[in-house]
Amino acid sequence: MAEAAFATTFLSTLDSRPIKLSADHVEDAKSFPARPPYILPRMPTSMSKPKTLLPGQERSLTVTLKSLRNPPLDIKLTSQPLNTSILDIKTTVSEQTGIPIDKMKILHNKRPLTDSKILKDVASESDLRLEFSVMVIGGAAAIQPERKEEAVAWASGLDALTTDAFWADLNGFLEQRLIDKVVAGELGQLFKTSWDSSRSGP
Repeated sequence: MAEAAFATTFLSTLDSRPIKLSADHVEDAKSFPARPPYILPRMPTSMSKPKTLLPGQERSLTVTLKSLRNPPLDIKLTSQPLNTSILDIKTTVSEQTGIPIDKMKILHNKRPLTDSKILKDVASESDLRLEFSVMVIGGAAAIQPERKEEAVAWASGLDALTTDAFWADLNGFLEQRLIDKVVAGELGQLFKTSWDSSRSGP
């Protein structure tokens, strides 16, 4: 019975009101119930403003290479462009330590990186520093840097073309650019064969 009485009262209240609102009807805003404003919570860390670079200017990274095993390494390379490849990093480390490039592996977060990777593939937008680990394979750790420096001292100009290290570096460069080991090897062999034939000709 209570539900029926409520329905009757509600319907009678509706009957007393106009069925349609007039075209110039305006509701008084003061009659609306007050509501507190909704404020978004603060972020735990403030957002940093994006750095604006001048035209032609590119962000550079500081690369740190460490090895806790033999030989112990702690090398710091500053102002490295984002397009610097892992092969370029290996070449720089090889020049400073005497470790052959093919006996060296660069790891990031315990994962090995291929020579064709560049720093931009590894670093995030906010990174200014990268830390790599160096793994030396086999007995390359026992190579003395002084011996390599002596070999480089005389291997200049045409003498460098007679060394296997030059052609290995050329193959590494071609593999980095072509990203195809087979094609890079064939092209490197073609260059070497053409050079040898030109020197042995009349």
